[in-house]
Amino acid sequence: MDVLSISLLIALVIALLGLLCGVLVFWRVPTIQHKGIPTSSVSIIIPARNEEFRLKPLLESIVHQRHVSYEVIVVDDGSTDGTRELARSYGANVISNELLEEGWIGKSAACWAGSLVANNKLLLFMDADTVFTHPDSLSNYIASFESMGSGGILSLQPEHYAEKWYEQLAFLFPLIVMAGMNVFTVAGTRLKAGGSFGPCLLCDKMQYEEIGGHAVVRGAVMDDLALGKAFQQHDLPVRCYGGKGIAWLRMYPGGLSDMVQGYSKSMASGSAATHPLVMVLIYTWMAGALIAASMLFVSGFSSTSWLGVSIGLYILYAVELAVASKRVGRFIWWIFPLYPLLLVVFISIFTYSLYLSKRKGSVQWKGRNINV
Repeated sequence: MDVLSISLLIALVIALLGLLCGVLVFWRVPTIQHKGIPTSSVSIIIPARNEEFRLKPLLESIVHQRHVSYEVIVVDDGSTDGTRELARSYGANVISNELLEEGWIGKSAACWAGSLVANNKLLLFMDADTVFTHPDSLSNYIASFESMGSGGILSLQPEHYAEKWYEQLAFLFPLIVMAGMNVFTVAGTRLKAGGSFGPCLLCDKMQYEEIGGHAVVRGAVMDDLALGKAFQQHDLPVRCYGGKGIAWLRMYPGGLSDMVQGYSKSMASGSAATHPLVMVLIYTWMAGALIAASMLFVSGFSSTSWLGVSIGLYILYAVELAVASKRVGRFIWWIFPLYPLLLVVFISIFTYSLYLSKRKGSVQWKGRNINV
């Protein structure tokens, strides 16, 4: 056996191991299945800073919710557009969060301010770019939380909707964010969640206040992860579910620059919450995917059989991503055969995020300088 064949054989073993790791790290994503009429009322708290255009679909979806008692609190975080007027036109209670105290991150301060004026038993923190999927989404979400005992946090990662080309090429971000929460691996809940998802975070107001709420995570860039950890430290359960059938979101319709800034702000710091075993599975999958793509080129200098094996491996990785995407959101089919490009995009932005967090120490986001 020549050197090239031995190298290809080693590469094949690593690529197959990577494929297996991809299956194990994203084994199962639970979704809300419970249907019923909830007994608890909920305060929906939406932090918003210049969200005039992204907020409207959410408010429109909220007014159609049925079988549940709720109030909507929009915390305006110094908007200069029509966010306030839009929120009031939908009957929301609009409060201000313009004076940011030292040591607070804007979103945490807004969530805390909203909780202080909330009148209901449950608190639901929602990002402005989320949208309820169905008129029964909110009632099913709350009824499911009640069926679990109404303790701790029930957080959802909404279905990710990508429209423009750069959003499609960023597919690996929502996928790896979900995998990095630890609880979707073959080990299930035997691994503790890395925190909670931020776009839809539901909890009991009394428990939220007992742990100190967003005040105890005031300086955390990833307030959702930090708040989940705070609940866990008080022995309260933190559950992370997929949001299919309940809510969807589109994160960065504003352009490529917004997307790069947004992911750079959070990816490196957020990865610290991922369990080492899960991190090994993710890295092995990425290494295997890159090696499989490389084999396709290198095997051209070897026998026909190796070329066939390499093409088969490449197709398997594309299929694996296509299957995983069904649990993450809605993406167009042609991005999966381009998965090496998706990896390059992910690695480039993640490396930039590492630079910002480890060397520069800050990032610009929505006109503010945030320490990361």
